[in-house]
Amino acid sequence: MPAEAVDAVVIGMGPGGEDLATRLTVAGLSVVGVDGRLVGGECPYYACVPTKAMVRAAGVLAEARRVGELAGSAEVRPDWSIVAARVRDEITDNWNDAAAVEKFEKAGGRFVRGWGRISGAGEVTVATAEGDRVFRANRAIVLNPGTAPQVPPLPGLAETPYWTNREAVAVTEVPESLIVMGGGPVGVEFAQVFARFGAQVTVIASRLVPQNEPEAGELLAEVFEAEGIAVRSGHGTAVTHDGTQFTVELDSGDPVRAQHLLIATGRRIDLSALGIGSIGLDESARGITVDKRLRAADKVWAIGDVAGRGAFTHISMYHSRIAAADILGTSDETAQYHAVPHVTFTDPEIGGVGLTESQARAQGLNIRTGLSNLSDSTRGWLHKAGNAGFIKLVEDTDRGVLVGATSAGPDGGEVLAVLTLAVHAEIPTSTLRRMIYAYPTFHRAIEAALDALAAS
Repeated sequence: MPAEAVDAVVIGMGPGGEDLATRLTVAGLSVVGVDGRLVGGECPYYACVPTKAMVRAAGVLAEARRVGELAGSAEVRPDWSIVAARVRDEITDNWNDAAAVEKFEKAGGRFVRGWGRISGAGEVTVATAEGDRVFRANRAIVLNPGTAPQVPPLPGLAETPYWTNREAVAVTEVPESLIVMGGGPVGVEFAQVFARFGAQVTVIASRLVPQNEPEAGELLAEVFEAEGIAVRSGHGTAVTHDGTQFTVELDSGDPVRAQHLLIATGRRIDLSALGIGSIGLDESARGITVDKRLRAADKVWAIGDVAGRGAFTHISMYHSRIAAADILGTSDETAQYHAVPHVTFTDPEIGGVGLTESQARAQGLNIRTGLSNLSDSTRGWLHKAGNAGFIKLVEDTDRGVLVGATSAGPDGGEVLAVLTLAVHAEIPTSTLRRMIYAYPTFHRAIEAALDALAAS
């Protein structure tokens, strides 16, 4: 079949792909955006955005339950129907991407619903419902395939009606009981949300939020215990479902039973579906190797999760700016990853940037650390109920700069901002000590952590 000639084809219209395709279109290029899923990707429909609406609702309930400790009395009656309606109608438009498609097309782009793959140098074949379409990309092919839930190959699991984040986001009723398999951000956020709306929740994980400092996982485990969320260490070995109840066998003790099971054990990328082998790239790799301008091969760029620098929307958007500028020849900016921030939106929020203590030591850096407890700060003492948290700093002593930091607590992700700036700009810790920190604020606990750093 004859190929349609265009300037660029973007395979995968998640946040970064959508942004990059729009940038190229506005710059005057003829661009085709391709996706078999929803334009906007996982984030606005199944992940970042709807889940944070759920977190917000659960947080309001938690605050109402703290009234008795601080301000009087309150009667709390959770109503999940309000949350479900907001997610469906206000946030995801009932999981409809018509508005996103229209926005891209109004900018001048062309959208093709289907699954794209590289079928030769400069060529993309898209499998659509009406058959294959072939495009010749004269300037660029951009790969932004996103990820799908990683489901472990546990005996019996495939035959059960388990949930991933996609099903959990769309529930219209809170389960009576829930097993969450996985202690990463997806698992712990859903666990706390559903528990605060009345579910009896058990989390199966060797460690909570393992990408963060161990102190963060320990803190969250204490909070979960206080909220009635059970945490079981170990790994599942088999799963059964009798029509009404799940049973998960564990390698570390008695089985766990609940009405529903949420699998939150990571994400996966199918590189073979992208056809990258046709241009000499390794389809069996865990991701695509790119240079500092996100180039993967001649006239091929890869951005977002597939580039292996963190499965975060903000990384995908960061990549979009750099790759688009490289394609257009408008900037020589290169990607830097020494200060990548991330936040888990539990209560307390857990934010981290740069290296953890163990990562810094593994790189052979001479380091020292400083930690302050939020409850010991004036603001933490005043906050009282729900004031659990800490600031941890990791300093490269040879250079006298922070290479990593953690901010856990109320608004921990917001307090992280100043620490992200410090790590990114490599601001000397001596300069940070000379700053004036507003009183009484949560971020003032950074000063106490700097004092602890100096004393270590």
